Amino acid sequence: MITVFGGQTSRSLRVVWLMEEMGLAYRVRQVDMLAQTPDAEFLAVNPAYYIPAIRDGDVTMVESIAIMEYLMARHGPTPLAPAATDPAFPAYQQFLHLGEAGLATLMMVPVVSRFLAPEAERDNWGARQSLFWAEKRLLLVKRQLERSTWIAGEAFTAADISMTYALEFGRRQGVITLGEVETAYLARTMGREAYVRALANSMPMG
Repeated sequence: MITVFGGQTSRSLRVVWLMEEMGLAYRVRQVDMLAQTPDAEFLAVNPAYYIPAIRDGDVTMVESIAIMEYLMARHGPTPLAPAATDPAFPAYQQFLHLGEAGLATLMMVPVVSRFLAPEAERDNWGARQSLFWAEKRLLLVKRQLERSTWIAGEAFTAADISMTYALEFGRRQGVITLGEVETAYLARTMGREAYVRALANSMPMG
């Protein structure tokens, strides 16, 4: 049984969604990142204290995209990860990583500035520049979705899981505005049964 440390709106949703698509057994261990007292069990898993993390037997890992690649390689094969010889492979690799490194990470800067920075520092150069860079990368996403059903082509892949989290995060936090193409794409990805199950299974109990 794989344990996922995280929460419903965190990057752990990527991991849970992937496991739902693959049919893997897992449990979600909620971590309250805002609690005054650190979670001792989670701190032992990830001393850097950020989510998500997983425990798979003797293996512990952090970083959502790395975890996804590990799960597909260790518990696959799966069509969610195209073979290197597949024509979709280059786009798959690009957008799998762009969903985090090129979008979600950049959008985190204006989001945390808005909610956590002192009021006088919320509208800062770093936050504005990070958002500018993220918006430039959204042009790549739009172009790709204008010519294919899914982000890597005509088959759903783990790159769609990565990208969906990033786009929905930016939309939910109000830092980006999505056009018709991206909005329709999210309706397709978030309408998948595995996504709905992952969302439900990531909710705190009680």
